[in-house]
Amino acid sequence: MALKAIHISDIPSLDIVPKSSLYSTHFYNGVELKVPNFVVIGHRGHGMNALQSIDQRMRAIKENSIMSFNAAANFPIDFIEFDVQGVVLEKRITELCLSEFLAYGPQREGGKDGKVLFRKTKDGKIVQWEVEQDDPLCTLEEAFLNVEPSLGFNIELKFDDHVVYDQDHLAHVLKSVLKVVFDHAKDRPIIFSTFHPDAASLVKKLQSTYPVFFLTNGGCEIFEDERRNSLEEALKLCLENGLQGIVSEIKGVFRNPGVVTKIKESEISLLTYGSLNNVPEAVYMQHLMGIDGVIVDLVQEITEAVANLITSTMVVDEEGLTEGMGKL
Repeated sequence: MALKAIHISDIPSLDIVPKSSLYSTHFYNGVELKVPNFVVIGHRGHGMNALQSIDQRMRAIKENSIMSFNAAANFPIDFIEFDVQGVVLEKRITELCLSEFLAYGPQREGGKDGKVLFRKTKDGKIVQWEVEQDDPLCTLEEAFLNVEPSLGFNIELKFDDHVVYDQDHLAHVLKSVLKVVFDHAKDRPIIFSTFHPDAASLVKKLQSTYPVFFLTNGGCEIFEDERRNSLEEALKLCLENGLQGIVSEIKGVFRNPGVVTKIKESEISLLTYGSLNNVPEAVYMQHLMGIDGVIVDLVQEITEAVANLITSTMVVDEEGLTEGMGKL
């Protein structure tokens, strides 16, 4: 079929997808927040660190740091996503007290050097955590006090996949996070997210001010807890517990695109994460599918691509679009 020029607003698939609760969620103090049609969220701030990657951009700025958060704020993004465990930012810390945690990496006092920080890669290697621009580790409170106030926070509540937590422990951890949020959030937009199904339902019960999203691999990885193994199970969990959204690994969505309609018809928001979100064409495809937003590592590149792809006139080969979805 011949190419024809159409404007993005004329694509039928965008008109038939119901708007989800992301467009009318009460994010803070009962005030309705106006969220853009397609949300771009900076992963761990300006982007996660992939220390073995040949891409220098993946080692530019220390992730989950004040520097990374404020670097992301220089671009037209809506939220930054970061990991919180207790009141400590960084998912790999499991059994350190706060003072021990903050003793690692650069120190804020007089250029002192802290303990050397290492990371364990996916293939099991232990490597020194070296980036081009390093920054001290920080607490959640420091993030609220020192990050551009207009930038929303997607706070991922981290729990160890291999530990069974009782309800009392979950409540203790979540209450400590909520205290910091309610003390310091003010008018900042907040979203809570977590891979832990029970933590997701509990944080929703503990507060009604901020939306709670359930994180899922969308079937790309299998867990003992079946609630984590598919988008259908994620949707069921949201509906049963009054959660407002799902954050899925994008490969899980592309493998099961039909579930997007079910999620949208249920008025549940859908965000995605994953390496494919650093590919402009994959992000644009999600916009066409009616997905509400993407969590990305290459903040500058993807925000520029979203501005160019979504707001400008596009040329679409209708047959080629179908073929492209099949390849993805």
